Amino acid sequence: QVQLAESGGGSVQAGASLRLSCAASGRSFNGYAMAWFRQAPGKEREFVAAIRWNSQHTYYADSIKGRFTISRDSAKNTGYLQMESLGPEDTAVYYCAGGRPILSEIRSQWPYSYWGQGTQVTVSS
Repeated sequence: QVQLAESGGGSVQAGASLRLSCAASGRSFNGYAMAWFRQAPGKEREFVAAIRWNSQHTYYADSIKGRFTISRDSAKNTGYLQMESLGPEDTAVYYCAGGRPILSEIRSQWPYSYWGQGTQVTVSS
């Protein structure tokens, strides 16, 4: 069983940066992918970014491409989401997830078996 714990959320002003962390425990993430999703008030949860743990191949949603960077530290079994130039549209609860999605499904929620509890990011204008 894998447990995921997010941290690093908070309230910031537009233009600021934040780095979210997702610490995985219970087993190594080798062979898995870690993804970040977010859910804004009144909206459905949406894909943000994903990284394949072994190859470090990364995937991004168009809405955040160029502003967010996903990475991982295998020694710490921890993934990160560096967020730059934040705007009010980035306000959401951010969730990390772990699973073994095939390439065509890497932006979908259902292949991810493990989920964190989420961390709130609030961006004021």
